[in-house]
Amino acid sequence: MKSRITSLILSFILLVSGFSAVAGDRYNDHDRKARYKHRNGDSIQLGPRPFYLVDDMDRSRLKKKLKSCEAGPFHKTDFSIGHRGAPMQFPEHTKESYIAAAKMGAGILECDVTFTKDRELVCRHSQCDLHTTTNILKTDLASKCSVPPEIVDGELINGAEIKCCTSDITVAEFKTLQGKMDAANKNAKTIDDYMNATADWRTDLYSGNGTLLTHKESIKLFKKLGVKMTPELKTPSVEMPFQGEYSQQDYAQQMINEYRAARVKPRNVWVQSFDKNDILYWVENEPRFGRQAVYLDDEYSEKRNRDLAYFEGLRAEGIRIIAPPMWMLLDLDGNGEIVPSNYANNAKAAGLDIITWTFERTDTSDGTEADWYYTDIQPAVEKDGDKYLALHVLAREIGILGIFSDWPSTVTYYANCMGLK
Repeated sequence: MKSRITSLILSFILLVSGFSAVAGDRYNDHDRKARYKHRNGDSIQLGPRPFYLVDDMDRSRLKKKLKSCEAGPFHKTDFSIGHRGAPMQFPEHTKESYIAAAKMGAGILECDVTFTKDRELVCRHSQCDLHTTTNILKTDLASKCSVPPEIVDGELINGAEIKCCTSDITVAEFKTLQGKMDAANKNAKTIDDYMNATADWRTDLYSGNGTLLTHKESIKLFKKLGVKMTPELKTPSVEMPFQGEYSQQDYAQQMINEYRAARVKPRNVWVQSFDKNDILYWVENEPRFGRQAVYLDDEYSEKRNRDLAYFEGLRAEGIRIIAPPMWMLLDLDGNGEIVPSNYANNAKAAGLDIITWTFERTDTSDGTEADWYYTDIQPAVEKDGDKYLALHVLAREIGILGIFSDWPSTVTYYANCMGLK
């Protein structure tokens, strides 16, 4: 198993490094086929991953259709959303990760937004994840962490409690850090072992080289890359109002103000939040941005209790787009086939559009471990190629607007093959 995963990772490394693999490798033939000039001059490079997934599928009409698209052409598509960039292989929310996602045809990129000690907005998945996503523990800034590492007689004694937040440091200090793959060994006895915990189906090749970005810098980069934007206002990990005066509304408005200052058109921005109050704030106070604000649904236990009236209530409040994890939109019928869930059917019946997450987030290559992203449909997703079965139901039967992916090329391939823009 491990050797197979290592082989796949090597293929990814060769792709992003721009080298050719062993002569005659069928996936490298696919890679050469997959390079086409986008109409705007961008070079879309899908690499071997989509072709591997298609080849991994069992025989079916869907596989035949996807195989027929091997020769392209492939273009950038808004259906493919770069989840924190392309974090299957690159440190999340870094310049390098975003560029990789754009190269793979993601038409929309995500900056999860949080704030620093001096109230500057930066791209991080969580306000308090610096200890797992950056090299902060190897810098002098570790002493400023909310819960800094404790070393006694040369041994780390509090790995499970370490917590380093963006709000612990200034934006200038934040910019001195480097991104790494999101991982930590909380039982480690040394800082090196604590940081060296990346899953074996990902890679550390680019860890330590990730360029961290402020929110403003992400906007500038995304404009340069010619992509649209979907910032998520992260729930603060500190008490609000922060420093006694920076309120949740100030935070929500500051994010919008940075798009205004950069002259980004509201139609090119999908603001997101798990906090419905943030969505309603934008609907009321920034209606041009609020029109396509995305309400992230994290009430996972309520999947089967979301009746039509619930979704109609959201629509009446001005919410137009809902975004649950993809397993909430899917179920299995009596024959074990993937079908839309009642949740999905009710949301669509109420007139809501749907975005979902996250494709290629976890490894399903051997079917030995339950995967949270495929909860309730796990029996139908036993290997990597089966992921496309789920995506096909999401796209064709439910009609989602788009899907976040940790490796956008796989979604780009599907969207282009199926004629989705």
